Amino acid sequence: MKGIRFFALLTAAALALSLTACACASNASTGEPAASAATGGAMDSFANCAPMETLEPDWNTEEYSHMDENGFHAAALSPLSTFAADVDTASYANLRRMLLNGQEVPADAVRIEEMVNYFRYDYPEPEGDAPFSVSTEIAPCPWNNDTLLLRVGLQAPQPDWEAMPPSNLVFLLDVSGSMDQWNKLPLVKQAFLLLTEHLRPGDTISIVTYASSDRVVLDGATGDEAETIQAAIEDLTAGGSTAGSRGILTAYELARKHFIPGGNNRVILATDGDLNVGVTSEGELVKLIEEQKKDGIFLSVLGFGEGNLKDNKLEALADHGDGNYAYIDSVLEAKRVLLEEMGGTLFTVAKDVKFQVEFNPAQVEAYRLIGYENRLMDAEDFADDAKDGGEVGAGHRVTVLYELALPGSDMEVPESDLKYQETVPTGSDEWLTVSVRYKEPEGTESRLLEYPVGQEQVRDTPSPDTAFAACVAQFGMLLRDSEYAGTATYQGVAEQLASLPGINYDPYRSELLYLVRRQAGKG
Repeated sequence: MKGIRFFALLTAAALALSLTACACASNASTGEPAASAATGGAMDSFANCAPMETLEPDWNTEEYSHMDENGFHAAALSPLSTFAADVDTASYANLRRMLLNGQEVPADAVRIEEMVNYFRYDYPEPEGDAPFSVSTEIAPCPWNNDTLLLRVGLQAPQPDWEAMPPSNLVFLLDVSGSMDQWNKLPLVKQAFLLLTEHLRPGDTISIVTYASSDRVVLDGATGDEAETIQAAIEDLTAGGSTAGSRGILTAYELARKHFIPGGNNRVILATDGDLNVGVTSEGELVKLIEEQKKDGIFLSVLGFGEGNLKDNKLEALADHGDGNYAYIDSVLEAKRVLLEEMGGTLFTVAKDVKFQVEFNPAQVEAYRLIGYENRLMDAEDFADDAKDGGEVGAGHRVTVLYELALPGSDMEVPESDLKYQETVPTGSDEWLTVSVRYKEPEGTESRLLEYPVGQEQVRDTPSPDTAFAACVAQFGMLLRDSEYAGTATYQGVAEQLASLPGINYDPYRSELLYLVRRQAGKG
């Protein structure tokens, strides 16, 4: 496995460098490094490359859902923190695109949980028949001396390709006029051509396109008809308005027509989200998707392009369609999402996954969940199987970070003004309990897992994975101009990243270091 992983890293590094070589040009007046997916061993080579000329259009109608950043809660007043799992990674790839183009990053485009979950972590594999493992760690918080950092890590089993069920996939591709840009339909075609190279004979592929109207391009081809599938993709052209809702209905009809009992039945939507004919509002699209998913068909959403990206609609579709959302800004990212992360992208191992963390006020005075603002749930929704959670795919991992203020710290926390009741600690030495609910992919009733956390999880020095996740969180808080960023600076985060073991041998982590250094250089 180590050899395979190392070969994968070398492949990604070579591709990153080849893309960079095409984009770089010298610029003596700036001396800044160029936009790239940098690998650590080649970091110095970017010093002589200038930034790519921005490809941002003169107009910008991109849309992002507004969210208010999570604040601190007193454990005595609000001991329960409840939210849905989220394995989406779109936010990181999208803001990377903006940073490399020299654009300002809108605060609402920064979803810290998606930044943190973009990266791999060395979490333990699940044991037995468990759908995932859960590990925890508490360590000093690098940006606030008055708090500690709690890291919760969930890891799904790595995919066993020989045991994976056959797939019934419907490619739902936007070919409207807005997709007629180099980083939209041409990139969509390259991404799906990559995916077709790994189909199996038992897989079924259908293709639906939509512009002014929807069209069935391919109806139930088998995985061993690769040439037919690839020819259908290569022949696609862009033009017309965007009747996305019609395409969604047709795609789900085909998915039901070729439904494989016990298989992986999924619609994969590729678009910039700029729907302008038929059902177009976010609320109406959510209702449409929620109705369609009732037949056990999952949804993956891939966002493309810039200037008119409707991130809010795409994220909502994925969240309510029992699926995931990724943003594709390059062939390298398409390779990561559709090949390296294929198990997580295509094969669901647990659905409606929810977290609920109960804090012991005798041990934790206050807490703050970092990220997951648009995945928060009411406490009573945790045990309500009618309420949707998040979906976790094969090989996926979910990382959750909390800031913790202990009794006696200098943190200001909300005080109780309750007149008729008060919290009486039980005397337990436990700090908190992490509870997880999930359903089997075809199940309707949730199962409960509980993990008490106490002093035994406290470390004087964070593990490399916790330290890295903390760096990603700081980067996100700085980009959001967060009031909770404390002492964090771009330069400080860069130094923390550079000190971590193996940073130069992971192309994705070293790319983050490059981005942080680039931001530090602007200060």
